[in-house]
Amino acid sequence: EVRLVESGGDLVQSGGSLRLSCRASGITFESLDMAWVRQALGKGPEWVASIKNDGSRTYYSDSVKDRFTISRDNAKRTVYLQLNSLKPEDTAVYYCKATGDYWGQGTQVTVSS
Repeated sequence: EVRLVESGGDLVQSGGSLRLSCRASGITFESLDMAWVRQALGKGPEWVASIKNDGSRTYYSDSVKDRFTISRDNAKRTVYLQLNSLKPEDTAVYYCKATGDYWGQGTQVTVSS
């Protein structure tokens, strides 16, 4: 059974930081590109960042570039998203996604102004 389990979401003040984690099981993690996608209440999904299977390349949406950092530890089967300089508009449920259309259950990030 494929499982992606996110954690690390919380309520933080504007300008604060969080680190999200997504641990995978049931898949060959080191062979899969990974991504973070977020969805704010009442809005559609928004791609945030991606990382190649070996961590050699990363990609970011313009809205988070220079504030968020995606990384991975293949030995721990975990992908991370470091969120810095958070803004109220970053409030959303954050999902990790693996190639092959595997999704986690999401973790809530709420940024207060």
